[in-house]
Amino acid sequence: MILHDYWRSSAGYRLRIALNLLGLDYQRHAVDLLAGEQRSADHLARNPQGLVPALEIDGRMLTQSLAILEYLDETRAAGFLPQEPVARARVRALSYAIAMDIHPVCNLRVARHAVGLGGAATMEGWMQHFIRLGLDGVEGLLAQGGAGLFCHGDQVGMADICLVPQVYNARRWGVDLAAFPQVAAIAARAEALPAFAAAHPDRVQPAG
Repeated sequence: MILHDYWRSSAGYRLRIALNLLGLDYQRHAVDLLAGEQRSADHLARNPQGLVPALEIDGRMLTQSLAILEYLDETRAAGFLPQEPVARARVRALSYAIAMDIHPVCNLRVARHAVGLGGAATMEGWMQHFIRLGLDGVEGLLAQGGAGLFCHGDQVGMADICLVPQVYNARRWGVDLAAFPQVAAIAARAEALPAFAAAHPDRVQPAG
């Protein structure tokens, strides 16, 4: 099993957490986004989108982190999604709110393009605006009920796996989490778990 990722990639961070939670042995192959390795012929053969992560598993190459999380849930009985349909929809909604609403617009290639168009936009301002806007929505979804120690009840699931990397990005870009008390509390509990701690970018950051 080989995980092709970048140490600071939110999507790669999600998969490191998931694989750690399952206790699966895997190798990491770093794809340096800053050096443009995602556009190399070798990586485009793994993922024609030129994105990370890509996971070699079960004789297949899988892409898109949420699709991979659901694959792991289905093939490894991971418990990342609840069994009850309404609960599954809730966990998916929380996960998608992060991975499909906050993450894409805060992707470095998007933010750099926006800032490069000129005007008053800065990288920090762009990131802070959209992370705050997105986390405000996540906080509201959590307040509707269903949260416990974690995003859904007292068991870690797909939404928590998405939330922790987003909170890491929020801190990185100077977003004050005081406005999002449930988000901050849930993330803190998850971050304390060994599987989450071992996946932290600081733990896999290349030397030098």
